[in-house]
Amino acid sequence: MPMFEKSSSRKEVQQRSPAGTVRRAWIVFALVAGALLAGGLYLSGEVFRERAFSTLREDALNDAGLKGALLRAVLERPRALPLVLADDAELRSALFEGSDGAVARLDRKLQQLVEVTKVAVIYVIRPDGIAMAASNWNEPDSFVGRDYGFREYFQRAVAEGGAEHYALGTVSKRPGLYISRRVEGADGKLLGVVVVKVEFDGLEQDWGRSGKPTFVTDRHGIVLVTSRPEWRFLAIHTLDEAERGRIRESLQFGEAPLEPVPVTAGDLARDGTLVSIVPTGGKSAAEFLSTVTPVADTPWQLHLLTPAETTLNAAAWQGRLQALAGLTPLVGGAALLLYRWQRAVRRQASERAARDQLERKVAERTEELSRARDRLQTEIAEHHATETRLQTVQQELVQANRLAILGQVAAGVAHEINQPVATIRAYADNAATFLSRGQSAPAAENLSFIAGLTERIGAITDELRTFARKGRAAAEPVELATVVEGALLLLRSRFSGRLDMLHVAAIPRNVKVLGNRVRLEQVLINLLQNALEAMADRPDGRIDVRWSETQDGRAVVSVSDNGPGITPEILENLFTPFNTSKEGGLGLGLVISKDIVDDYGGTLTVESGPAGTTFTVTLKKAER
Repeated sequence: MPMFEKSSSRKEVQQRSPAGTVRRAWIVFALVAGALLAGGLYLSGEVFRERAFSTLREDALNDAGLKGALLRAVLERPRALPLVLADDAELRSALFEGSDGAVARLDRKLQQLVEVTKVAVIYVIRPDGIAMAASNWNEPDSFVGRDYGFREYFQRAVAEGGAEHYALGTVSKRPGLYISRRVEGADGKLLGVVVVKVEFDGLEQDWGRSGKPTFVTDRHGIVLVTSRPEWRFLAIHTLDEAERGRIRESLQFGEAPLEPVPVTAGDLARDGTLVSIVPTGGKSAAEFLSTVTPVADTPWQLHLLTPAETTLNAAAWQGRLQALAGLTPLVGGAALLLYRWQRAVRRQASERAARDQLERKVAERTEELSRARDRLQTEIAEHHATETRLQTVQQELVQANRLAILGQVAAGVAHEINQPVATIRAYADNAATFLSRGQSAPAAENLSFIAGLTERIGAITDELRTFARKGRAAAEPVELATVVEGALLLLRSRFSGRLDMLHVAAIPRNVKVLGNRVRLEQVLINLLQNALEAMADRPDGRIDVRWSETQDGRAVVSVSDNGPGITPEILENLFTPFNTSKEGGLGLGLVISKDIVDDYGGTLTVESGPAGTTFTVTLKKAER
């Protein structure tokens, strides 16, 4: 509360002081000067922009006049050609006689005329609308024999004597102006129609080099001749559906969509207006000056789009810069006078302001330090609590990990030792039988096998004890054939009488893999035991053990059977602990096998179906 009262009193003093008057004076001056500068810059920019627009408009009119004159020159040259050909005796004779020889001579004559006059094509149509002769008679897309009776230039020439019609070629698919003339006999009877097609490719290229979009529209506002090919057969305004339907039915422009030209602002049909058009290349819309002039002796209009945005903006900026150059000294002089008048007022208030500012900074700094101290104490307390929780969680994780490892080791020992113990029991029974018969040699052999298996059990328990104490056994070169032989040895007594279904491919002694012999034998014992148990009730059971080598230098051992396969429910979680389809099974054999193979950088995969199951073990080969 005392700090608030002190701040309030200080503000009241400042409001009554000359400093407040100084600030208000500068604010008023800034507003007046800003309004003067803004108004001057705006008016100057508009004046210069209007002048530039007038100059641009004059240049555009002159340019449009020149382009219109060039277009009229291009149109005038071929217009006399149909009129002359309509009175040509050879052409009339060919129409009248229709003989092959006369038509052939007419074809060659028209071909020569095209080469001389540089028109696109000349062709003659019979009264039934079928083209009889054409300058392109020897080309794949010749007009000869084609029906043009539906074309407007043919119908108007028959009815009115002549016509000019711009359209898309039904055969060539190229647009052009069709100039037609009625051909009559001596008695005034219709003999046919001669047609000259003019294309404007050269003119369009000349227009395109100018950098100013130029195009010609017909009475419907549809673009015909253009320096922008993508605008051809677009409309400068939206056509209603009825009008668009009539134009499409006439096939004048083929299947053209007759969509509007991409104008975002302005009207292309109005002369002397600014329009915004989307240019090619996906750039933003640009501003153009639209100039529209009629084309003499045609129902066409010539449109010239002159780039205006850069010119008009440059002119506006030039006007603004000149206005700024003139107004800046005035504003600067006024500011200097105001500054001198107010300097005395500021000097009187400067000491008081400095003192007030110092007091305010001290108070603000003190408050910031207090808040910083509080935040620091809160963070220290949170860090202590977090550290305590972290230590508790770590102790719980260590205890849980220890219990999980002890459970896995106990389950693994029980599962893996069960197989050699069962084999020892079988060998002991056999030895007792041999001794009762007085056959000491076989009994001694079984006892030696029992001793070897006992050593094997010791090796397994030593391996598991080593794993429990220090981690996984280090990999070393192991003969793959020895691993397979050891696994078969452990299984021989338990599955006596059923090992004949095993078919083991010979493995060279020089094939060595990286791993531990005892642990790899455990993998093969699990796989072979599962396969033998799956084949227990099948008289035609067969188990194949094969080996191969991959291109990247890995050894592959596969165990395949022709059993009923693994059900999808079991197969989906086959390598999950305690997942088994056997009665009394722990569901750990394949899990332990996969862990052993993974430890040595290998893979254990399975494929199963109604035709059987295949387990594939891939191991790294040891360097020889």
